[in-house]
Amino acid sequence: MSGPDGSGGPGGPGAGGGAVGRTGGGLVGRVLRAVVVPLTLIALTGLAGVVLGRVYAGGLLTRLVLGAAVGSVLVSVAARRLPSWLVAPVSVAAMAGWTLWSLRLAATRAELPGGLLEITADAARNGIPRLLTAMIPVEPTPDTVLVPVVAAWLAGLAGAEVALRAGRVLLGYLPAAGLYAAALYVVGPNAEPAIAATLAFVAVAAVGLAAPTWPPPAGGDPMSGLAPRVRAAVRIRLAATAAVGVALVVGLVALLGPVIAGQVDGRPVDPRRYVEPPQVQTLDENPLIRISGWALHPEQKLLDVTTVRGGAPPDAPAASTGPNGQRGGSAGPDGRTGTEPDGGTGDGPDGSGSPGAADGSGGSLRIRLAVLSDYDGVTWRVGATYRNAGRILPASAPAPNSAVETIRQQITVADLSGRLLPAVATPREVSGARVAYDPATGTLIRPEGLTPGLRYTVTSARERPDSNLLATANVPAGDEVARVLRVADGAPDPLRRLAAQLAEKNGAPYARATAIEQFLAEHYRVVADAPSGHAYPNLGFFLFGPRNAGGQRGTSEQFAAAFAVLGRLSGLPTRVVVGFESTGQGPVRAGDAYAWPEVLFDGLGWVSFDPLPRPDNEPRPVEEDFRPTPDDPPPSEAPEPTVEPTASPEPVAAPAGPADADGVPTPVLVAGGSGGLLLLVGALLLTLLAMRRSLTRARLERGDPGQRIAGAWREVTDALRLAGRPVGGDLAATEVARHARQALADARARTGPGPAADRSTPDDLGDGVGELADLLNQVAFAPGATTPTQADHAAALASAYTGTLRAARPWWRRLLWSTHPAPLRNRRS
Repeated sequence: MSGPDGSGGPGGPGAGGGAVGRTGGGLVGRVLRAVVVPLTLIALTGLAGVVLGRVYAGGLLTRLVLGAAVGSVLVSVAARRLPSWLVAPVSVAAMAGWTLWSLRLAATRAELPGGLLEITADAARNGIPRLLTAMIPVEPTPDTVLVPVVAAWLAGLAGAEVALRAGRVLLGYLPAAGLYAAALYVVGPNAEPAIAATLAFVAVAAVGLAAPTWPPPAGGDPMSGLAPRVRAAVRIRLAATAAVGVALVVGLVALLGPVIAGQVDGRPVDPRRYVEPPQVQTLDENPLIRISGWALHPEQKLLDVTTVRGGAPPDAPAASTGPNGQRGGSAGPDGRTGTEPDGGTGDGPDGSGSPGAADGSGGSLRIRLAVLSDYDGVTWRVGATYRNAGRILPASAPAPNSAVETIRQQITVADLSGRLLPAVATPREVSGARVAYDPATGTLIRPEGLTPGLRYTVTSARERPDSNLLATANVPAGDEVARVLRVADGAPDPLRRLAAQLAEKNGAPYARATAIEQFLAEHYRVVADAPSGHAYPNLGFFLFGPRNAGGQRGTSEQFAAAFAVLGRLSGLPTRVVVGFESTGQGPVRAGDAYAWPEVLFDGLGWVSFDPLPRPDNEPRPVEEDFRPTPDDPPPSEAPEPTVEPTASPEPVAAPAGPADADGVPTPVLVAGGSGGLLLLVGALLLTLLAMRRSLTRARLERGDPGQRIAGAWREVTDALRLAGRPVGGDLAATEVARHARQALADARARTGPGPAADRSTPDDLGDGVGELADLLNQVAFAPGATTPTQADHAAALASAYTGTLRAARPWWRRLLWSTHPAPLRNRRS
């Protein structure tokens, strides 16, 4: 109803305007609350993805985490009218869809094979360990994005429900803050401090808290209706509470401020140090021992290779061109072309091309399998720390005086076993296989192991040093290269004298290296049937053993190991590399397996050498160029000591008869000594018998089924050793089974069937060993799949075979069978 002046009802314009103002204010507050707080939650959760994305390659992870933040918050906003118990299932269903899409996108970007179900199951099993063992920068693969995406979605869901539905904004920040702290912890010291992201996190949180509450409190000031005295008491209580809160904050700042300030310049904890990276077996830790086995089966096909040479990268210097038009270093002062980490040397002193020669335009190409830097006097080992890596591997700066050539290869695995993944040095990108990488050595592994038919593509940056600088190049020293300079204790004196003799007339490092290379190439012979071994005794026999007894001959294993040890003894940082020599196209066979040494030069990097003799070279006797013993000093330098003659006392003859009454009779002494010796021998035999039986029980009865089956297999191989029919470490289980069947048949043929033949035949026992070999293969290729029943059966098969083989031995060998100490020395073989 209008008043006389045309205004509104009794309340006048003030009343109507106040209603409109309150309505408009409520609408604005509602809009601010509906927009600002969700955007704040999305931003806070997304900032956690920004922080974590700093250790990832590319921006895919940040985008996926931001998408999870947007999706989780929007689902909660859209479902705010639904019951609270129904929001979580709806959001989890949406999370599953976003996660599956993210995993498929990451797999496609990383070019990983397999279906979505297989990829998802693998990521769910290995997401956390692979995230914490992955190499920085982390490749966004399904297993490295699953955990961040799911965590971001759950944080957004929890924060939105608390902040929007319950209206507790500050408490709703807690999930996002926890996610942000977790991201900082995972990054650790592997990125710069996230100062900008942290300031942005605080600023965004403050904006969200500053948004007006909705709905606004009705009735204005809630204390307006209280009595003045009551209102004053309430305000005093509120002021006191605020003062206490401020005091607590100031106290916490005073207590924790110095502690936090002291950590500003400290190094964050890296959670990766608490997670064990992928491990390898002995076969992959020391592939040098496989050279002799491959040499005996040269036609075995290991790989198929297709190579594309891409030329030098844009930021790499161009390779120089030699006088013959080939890419690579020009000829050095001694006629050898510049050596390279994967290409070998060029022309030798005699003008012939070395077996490892490689040029940039065709020629042979070395495919590296492993780099061995650690030597303990017995074994060369890789000694690598592998980190799970994505498609893009971390790049290291090339040596300043080296040209870089890009080589892309597609490699298909045939019969190569183990985990080591072949690639031309130095790999930069791998697709088609999940890999782990050691940047210190450049060695690649496939944690799941190699399988026939595996196909992958690897792009490498091959360095080619400038050979014109080799003659004057120095070698580095200090703690950084102590690992490749270390000489293991126990180096034989002849080895030290040979190294000193080769170095005494060659002061420059490169001259020393070439002197060692030429000495080995001129005095030793390459043979395919040389036994494996590169410990100090093996190298001593290889270098100084008589030729008619098998000395002074070996495979590339002994040549490379001898070069590396002699180099370290003369002050050169050396290492051994195992790989394959290939044309770059077509099959790579076991006969192409090869080991070569490398020397580290300042400014040039690792340079390979080729100590193998030329095919038409007849080795000279070592004695012509090496002094086995040091020369005797001249008399003037080491005069003979003068000894004055002295009178010798007359010898006193011992009494021939028995001792006198005060002494012990000689027969008693002899009898006592003989008896003591017999007791000692008996105690030793009983001890050996007890130890052998304890070892057999431990192998056959203790541990999980896989360990018991492996123990049964070691019982069979020990029995073959005791029977004089040992097996080599390079034989497969099925080949050992055939060998065992033949050994039993030969033993039966020599000694007759014996009493055991009434119960079993050689064929039956041979089939049993074959069955045991199948169980061993099952343990190796399907860990955890064997059962206790299979382990009991394996123990029975091993006991039956060893008992029958022992019974076929002569009686005196049967007596020594149970006390022979050889199995105790080979407990793990």
